[in-house]
Amino acid sequence: MYALKNPLSISLLLACFWTVPVSAADISAGEQKAANCMGCHGPNGKSSSAQWPNLAAQQSTYLVNQLNAFKTGSRNNPMMQSMAANLSDDDINNLAAYYSSQPPVSAGGDPNLAKTGQTKASMCLGCHGSTAEGNGQFPRLAGQHPGYLAKQLSSFKEGVRKNGHMQAIAGTLSEEDMKAIAAYFGSL
Repeated sequence: MYALKNPLSISLLLACFWTVPVSAADISAGEQKAANCMGCHGPNGKSSSAQWPNLAAQQSTYLVNQLNAFKTGSRNNPMMQSMAANLSDDDINNLAAYYSSQPPVSAGGDPNLAKTGQTKASMCLGCHGSTAEGNGQFPRLAGQHPGYLAKQLSSFKEGVRKNGHMQAIAGTLSEEDMKAIAAYFGSL
């Protein structure tokens, strides 16, 4: 029998085992469960209201993390906490797989504000991906409703949403900066 003595080989082997549950998610079951989400997040995860985020093409890992945060109460939103309370781990993984498999959408944004926001958005791309497509635990910003993004930045700045890194970044932004950055990402 082949013995794994190389630490890199062991790491790769373990990484394969840790990714199995995510790849085993059932997109079809997620689509069925998503019927409960459509009222706010729209068909196929394309929300028609800036009050609720687009979930289409969102990062699967991010969705799993956020649904678990709502379920445990570590992220405060009474509506989402009640929606996530009865979701099983399989339900959460299936929903994440379904929404992440949907084609990306663009919410649009004021073109003049978006142009201003493009010059300020580079600080976000290190974590959120070079085209704001998201990066694992970091959410997709591209195509998100500008009003939703601006509200989230404001919530980080005010400490309503907790994340040290995002709170620090949002703390450096004016309301005008937030609107411009949000318009840029919404336009993608």
